[in-house]
Amino acid sequence: MYISVRDRPGADERAADGTRAARPPVGRAVVLLGIVSLLTDVSSESVSAILPLYLTMVVGLSPVAYGLIDGLYQGVSALVRLGGGWVSDATDRPKWVAFLGYGLSAVARVFLLFASGAAGIAAVVTADRIGKGIRTAPRDAMISTATPTEHLGRAFGVHRMLDTIGAALGPLIAFGLLWAIPDGYSVVLVVSLAFALAGVALLGLLGPDVRPRRDRGARAAGQTGPTPPPFRWRDLGDRRLRPLLVVAGVLGLLTVGDGFIYLALLDHGGVNVTWFPLFYVGTNVAYLFLAVPIGRLADRVGRSRTLVLGHLALVGAYLCSVLPTSTAAATVGTLALLGVFYAATDGVIAAIAGRLVPVQARTSGIAAAQTVVAVARMLASAGFGLLWFLLGPAAAMATVATLLTVAIAGAATRIGRLDRSEVTA
Repeated sequence: MYISVRDRPGADERAADGTRAARPPVGRAVVLLGIVSLLTDVSSESVSAILPLYLTMVVGLSPVAYGLIDGLYQGVSALVRLGGGWVSDATDRPKWVAFLGYGLSAVARVFLLFASGAAGIAAVVTADRIGKGIRTAPRDAMISTATPTEHLGRAFGVHRMLDTIGAALGPLIAFGLLWAIPDGYSVVLVVSLAFALAGVALLGLLGPDVRPRRDRGARAAGQTGPTPPPFRWRDLGDRRLRPLLVVAGVLGLLTVGDGFIYLALLDHGGVNVTWFPLFYVGTNVAYLFLAVPIGRLADRVGRSRTLVLGHLALVGAYLCSVLPTSTAAATVGTLALLGVFYAATDGVIAAIAGRLVPVQARTSGIAAAQTVVAVARMLASAGFGLLWFLLGPAAAMATVATLLTVAIAGAATRIGRLDRSEVTA
């Protein structure tokens, strides 16, 4: 698709009087990428919402086995994130790297219609997660490039809000289809495929060709300073990025997967298993309403501070899921606190990482942070499954909540300077 200089995100736009026009806080590229993510999340979440319940109650896996599978599900994408980031930075073509990732996930949906047996389904899920790993960092780099530094939190909040609308609609659509068509799992898969293909088509046909190195050079053309050099691996060794990777890794090691938290709510008693997929909807609705306000708050008070303190909401969710309160209070409180946690961390970490490295390494910097988090959470899921088996859900959750509180206190003393270290261009 042809993008004019005026329409191209990051271009040196001029107003009618010849003065340089300010870029809007949230531009067209951010909204379009959000709609692509919305369609893709409808596709993926309509399939994955019942996975924990299916594996533990239908297939009969133990908590230890489920922890290993959940860790694999979360961690497969981490194996390719840095590769996707490197290709994006080396070619300065994040749109088409992201398109490849979205396309691979859509192809996986096709094969999911015909997969049978644990091995076949595992292979399809792995392909889907690889696609997610390829696309995430290039997409976030496009958002970072298309947005002024002072509005990054808001822009990522808008994107995550649209993304979360899809994540909330997916389980609802699956629930509605199965309600209307008992055992209509193939219908859910066909609908999931349709949404995935719509997202790929939208990105390919209408997605702006945001190119960080080219667009930074265009802005610098009439200013002092050279055009950014090509990507170099040593750019990822930037001393500003290292504290973020350490803190994100430590906190990620104490971040239990949502599936375990929802299973703890079931163990709490009083919830019919039929409603299990709607736990995901509740968390996503809370995230939906909080993503933009918390993103704007992060822009004002500091994105790094918001990232660390947002984990306090996760501590609250752990405790709320196992405390001896009423079932309704425990459920609503847990889902709301999880929504706060994701609103304060998911897009915020990408906003931070994208501005702690030179522009030519922006995608790889975001990918590095996301990879550290994904690997840490993979290890956390596997470890927590064993802890659940040894101590039981209540004691295991209380133990992780205590350790996470200590980690937050330590991280808060180290990460504040990151907001002052961000690159403004």
